[in-house]
Amino acid sequence: MVYATSGLAEALCDLAREAEPESVTISLATTSAGEFTDSLPTETPVFTHFYFPEAGRSLSAVFGMDLGMPAGQTQGRFVSHPQGRLELARTDDLHGVVFVAVPPWERNDLAVFSRNGIEQSLDLVDAEPPAEFLD
Repeated sequence: MVYATSGLAEALCDLAREAEPESVTISLATTSAGEFTDSLPTETPVFTHFYFPEAGRSLSAVFGMDLGMPAGQTQGRFVSHPQGRLELARTDDLHGVVFVAVPPWERNDLAVFSRNGIEQSLDLVDAEPPAEFLD
């Protein structure tokens, strides 16, 4: 079972819709459920945040590495398939957990797969994660 907030699922579909006909690839991060909900065991990882794909792109071009997201802090990936099927493609940037969406970009057009392409159950959590602030 993979858990994600309803808000994240909606935001990912919105980003894919806005990018169409181009595809998007977005890094995803989790938060322990105990930080924001009582409906799951405390240590359950819930996908709650994403890193904008444009963040750090200019720095990446200069330094040759992705400086737009903290190293080792993304546990999943979102990819959109504007002309594709709701399945993992060989060209997708594979993480252990990959969210895939297709048009018309509604909740039923979003699925989660393991790295080897096996569809996973997705349970959406109707809770807001804690706000993040820069130090």
